[in-house]
Amino acid sequence: MAAKWGYRNIAGIDEAGRGPLAGPVVAAAVVLPEGVNLEGITDSKKMTEVARNRAFNHLVKSGVWMGIGVASHEEIDQVNILNATLQAMKRAVASLPVEAGFLLVDGINPVPLNIPQKCIKKGDRLCQSISAASVIAKVYRDRIMYSYHEKYPVYG
Repeated sequence: MAAKWGYRNIAGIDEAGRGPLAGPVVAAAVVLPEGVNLEGITDSKKMTEVARNRAFNHLVKSGVWMGIGVASHEEIDQVNILNATLQAMKRAVASLPVEAGFLLVDGINPVPLNIPQKCIKKGDRLCQSISAASVIAKVYRDRIMYSYHEKYPVYG
């Protein structure tokens, strides 16, 4: 869609960690190169942990451009989960190795950036770059939470 309008470096954006009561919210922005194989990659919530990790490794090896943004639990407490999520999304876009020309955002809230964008409800099921971003964000956040478990095993 955005490519038909002449945009380049179209980034799909999604987050992980809005529902849990512990840990950070993590956002990922992903720009897919032409021809990358995303077979089996969908909304991370619909995938098993093994499938998500396999997809994450495939995405990293396939040369997708990705950026990660994190908002800590302290930031969530200070500014609320929505604003922390939008900050994490801004950080993800800023950490891309290329300048994003258009954003495809999962959900209904636009990222507060001066970049053309489209918000897509259930975008992680409908758009490949958002699906890829959902996998990257979820696996990255899971790895953070596993590291917390190693440090504080009493919390599970």
